[in-house]
Amino acid sequence: MIEFISKAEKFEGRRIKAAVFDFDGTISTLRSGWEKIMSPLFYRMINGNHAEDAALKKEVDAYIDESTGIQTIFQMRWLVQKVGEYGRNSQVLSDWDYKDMYNQELLESVNKKIAGIKSGALSADNYIIDGSRKFLAELKKRGLKLFVASGTDDADVKNECKILGFAEYFDKIIGAPPKKADCSKEAILNELINGGIYKPDELVVFGDGKVEIQLASQAGAIAIGTATDENLRHGVNSVKRAKLIRAGADIIVGDFGNCAEILSSIKTF
Repeated sequence: MIEFISKAEKFEGRRIKAAVFDFDGTISTLRSGWEKIMSPLFYRMINGNHAEDAALKKEVDAYIDESTGIQTIFQMRWLVQKVGEYGRNSQVLSDWDYKDMYNQELLESVNKKIAGIKSGALSADNYIIDGSRKFLAELKKRGLKLFVASGTDDADVKNECKILGFAEYFDKIIGAPPKKADCSKEAILNELINGGIYKPDELVVFGDGKVEIQLASQAGAIAIGTATDENLRHGVNSVKRAKLIRAGADIIVGDFGNCAEILSSIKTF
């Protein structure tokens, strides 16, 4: 499915030379379910040993849902703020300490999948959005430069890109820098546009989070919202779709299984 949100005039006269991709949830599902790890962690840290608090759980889930796509460290800064505000936990850790706790729990799940892929017990194709590999190969064939910009730690996203067989397609892969609260998505767009490498109308950005879609829209690039269903790995997630449209997506796709249709419909590649 391809859904055009912006009018045809938005796409006229463009000649796309480069594409920027978010990673998790856009082409990879290795970290699918991360919310189920972050949410109880946040709740435990804020609530301490106090009685069950349904309102707090709702507040935590709402924040995580709203903040999808930002650097993890900024989510941890929210956690620090809330632990202090609620005052239920006498121990308030630093944002980096909370991030380490979260990463440790998340990587237990991710590393099991990676180990299965390396051993041959699992297929890498089980953890990619439908049609991703073929789509990336077609973009490279057409001469586009491809980039990954992810909120996942830099070393991890590079490793996971390699594990899934994506690394060969990308000219540059950047994630969150170690111990720095810098937005990799904003950084790569600044580098490509403000650095004079590409004009805004020569860029397309693919992502399932509002951050990269908002940045692309503000920069003047084509913003393609990937409203992926991370469980099925194909089709459109209606909740993501609504968020991506609000964020400024020009086009909505659910997966890349119809890559030829995406390419021909945009008429700019």
